[in-house]
Amino acid sequence: MDTHLLNELKHISNSMFNKNYFGVFHGSISAKVALNSFIINKKESILDEVSEDDFIELTCNKEKDYRWKDASADVDIHQAIYSELLNAKYISYTMPPYATAYSLNHDIVVAKDFYGATLLDTVHIYDPKGFKDWESRAANEISNYLKNNSNHLLLIKGFGLISYDRDLTEMVKKVAILENSCRLLTLNSIN
Repeated sequence: MDTHLLNELKHISNSMFNKNYFGVFHGSISAKVALNSFIINKKESILDEVSEDDFIELTCNKEKDYRWKDASADVDIHQAIYSELLNAKYISYTMPPYATAYSLNHDIVVAKDFYGATLLDTVHIYDPKGFKDWESRAANEISNYLKNNSNHLLLIKGFGLISYDRDLTEMVKKVAILENSCRLLTLNSIN
């Protein structure tokens, strides 16, 4: 695996963990390395101090080999997005606390702060309509939604945030701006 790319992912993963966007055993980050392959964190990885051994490279073939069982629980979501969106180079699944909490009682995020209002589009909150069968539906519904919308962020009610971009820093910046905007909207609603 590409050492420079892994170092970038390790650095970003640590930063996102420190911001509480990743939990101890939830969250995922991946990077496309070729037309039909990507690297993603393993399912048992704690994303604050990842090493090269915490990532696995997978090939997007019709048949999934034994390595897929070691990958993050979100691997099917990442694979579906890479298959549907050729411009996706990086993907993350995070659970930023303010954005996720905001999603529980709202249908849309309209940022009122400067950075959110100028750098983000309106973010519609996707309602999965229940979680009983969400794991079996998630990959298809998420990739279809992202394919049919220009926004690179998908905030899912009570589940978290799926984001993708061609640039790793841009992806993380949008996650941070959305989280900050939701935090400010929440704090403003208390007054």
